[in-house]
Amino acid sequence: MKILITGASGFIGSFIVEEALKRGFETWAAVRKSSSKEYLQDERIHFIELNLSKKEQLVEQLRGHDFDYVVHAAGVTKCLNKQDFMRINCEGTKNLVEAILELQMPLKRFVYLSSLSIFGAIKEQQPYDEIRETDTPQPNTEYGRSKLAAEQYLDSLSPKSGDNRGLNKVPSDPQPPNLGGLNYIILRPTGVYGPREKDYFVMAKSIKQHSDFAVGYKRQDITFVYVTDVVQAVFLAMEKGENGRKYFLSDGEVYQSTTFSDLIHEELGRPWWIRITAPVWVLRIITFFGEYTSRLTGKISVLNNDKFNILKQRNWRCDIQPAIDELGYQPKVKLEEGVKRSIKWYKENGWL
Repeated sequence: MKILITGASGFIGSFIVEEALKRGFETWAAVRKSSSKEYLQDERIHFIELNLSKKEQLVEQLRGHDFDYVVHAAGVTKCLNKQDFMRINCEGTKNLVEAILELQMPLKRFVYLSSLSIFGAIKEQQPYDEIRETDTPQPNTEYGRSKLAAEQYLDSLSPKSGDNRGLNKVPSDPQPPNLGGLNYIILRPTGVYGPREKDYFVMAKSIKQHSDFAVGYKRQDITFVYVTDVVQAVFLAMEKGENGRKYFLSDGEVYQSTTFSDLIHEELGRPWWIRITAPVWVLRIITFFGEYTSRLTGKISVLNNDKFNILKQRNWRCDIQPAIDELGYQPKVKLEEGVKRSIKWYKENGWL
């Protein structure tokens, strides 16, 4: 079996590559010229350079390849310019799919990694209820909007398969003809963490330096999923589940806003620390200046406008029962064990 993994050099993508090799797939890692291959050292990996920004070039780059599976994990979670979210996350997905369809590649399945963020801050009245696929997406970040647009594009190719669960409309711009159809499944993980992840690592680094920062005084219910559980779902989705279905992924538990930092603090040996809980308006000021500084320096800040909306969101509960029932998904790593593994890796690799 031959598999193509986009975003292969990234956090989640590199773990998908490792699992594909373990399962004996002929594994092709899609990279760019600038991509790091730090976590792609296995000599069995085949590399292919793909330019997701140009469909015509993609057609030529993919010509002659008949992949059995494509896992589309490429994308961005933060950008200097908000237009880049749509260009990379949505247009890049469109270009890849159109190239596959134009080449009439006999794919068994296309697995797309989306995000819980497409739903935004819904069901924020206590007691919080789970976000379900029948809820209407209301993304409140550029990242979430771009991921939703990519989902809508995929649904537009197979209008009967997505059955509109969690989807109210498709884009109004002209769509390419369905040149043979696309068998796809969409995965919507909540906050993904684990070794090699850089954003949650910032919290660990801050705690090691004796400070922890939380936002807002209203209760916050948070969900997480360890990276290998996302990978588990990817390979289940390649063989199971109905065409066009969308599945939430978490570890099945709900945590409070301080739980993650408490666990990190414990694994770091309980250094002395100051925990600051600031009102939301303070975060708004911080992220405003973070965004402004990014534009001046050309360096993307972790604290940006999108991050403001993510951090102030109070409800991240989601319903993973369909993934359990239809894919056979069984999350294996709860937060306590996942943090333990992550901090151990950060220490062993000189990050902490």
